[in-house]
Amino acid sequence: MKGLFAAVVTPIDSDGRVDDATFDRVIEFLLSMGVHGLCLGGATGEYPHFQARERVALIRRAAQQMPRNRALLVGIGGQSVRRVIKLGRIAIDEGSEALLLPAPMFYRYEQDDLRAYCTHVSRELAAPCLLYDLPDFTNPFAPATVLSLLREEQFIVGIKDSSGKQENLAAFASERHGDGWNLLVGDDRMLARGLAAGWDGGISGVAGFCPELLLRLYQNAVAGQSEEVARLQGLLDELISKIAVFPTPWGIRIGLAARGLSTGPLPLPLTPRRRQQIEAFNAWFPGWLERI
Repeated sequence: MKGLFAAVVTPIDSDGRVDDATFDRVIEFLLSMGVHGLCLGGATGEYPHFQARERVALIRRAAQQMPRNRALLVGIGGQSVRRVIKLGRIAIDEGSEALLLPAPMFYRYEQDDLRAYCTHVSRELAAPCLLYDLPDFTNPFAPATVLSLLREEQFIVGIKDSSGKQENLAAFASERHGDGWNLLVGDDRMLARGLAAGWDGGISGVAGFCPELLLRLYQNAVAGQSEEVARLQGLLDELISKIAVFPTPWGIRIGLAARGLSTGPLPLPLTPRRRQQIEAFNAWFPGWLERI
């Protein structure tokens, strides 16, 4: 699980149902750009918005389109332990290389509770699980909790860190000591720093609509082209500043629409201010894209 993985949005139609045809077009677009793999069912995919049967159908649909030399990762966050385990088993059966296991959402828990939860789920699944640290939307993992799970649990094989905490980059890399942990950056602002610290790659929301930028950044980092990495990270930071005005993951879907891949209505009705922000992004984006 090295490289650049694009997080995939979940397109919907005007009635709020999953738009299978557009989902296929998004998958085709991302794979054609050369990303090393795809990630379904994370924050970019808006997993709390969809029923289990819809998520299962998307997993199966994506798995059928994956070339053998690309990896499929699936997020299995859910409303209950039972549902998380059931979804994880289906994802593995359908060919997911690993599962992204976020902490429970909505209710607050102690770190010992999170440790017990991840231990139970990973053992029940007996399949490779990446901890998914997503503190904006779920219970946050403390670094000590992450390290204890990586050291002690057979099926917890790494982390997607979307915390945005720069101190985690060096800390987790230095504690690896040759162990086979997979360290994947989940906050695009940290990608260049993470790769410089020895992380294996990233699972990127921005790559869900602009994969060529993130892929080139990764490739130049692997090649040791530090000046080009800095230039590309600067472009990435500029893009992030433009989409950061929107709720997650509106900016990803707005970006896809700007590239001719409309993914349907956004989750909430648009205020006049939101419409102005979208118009401003659409006016700015083509000129920025040429600079890649």
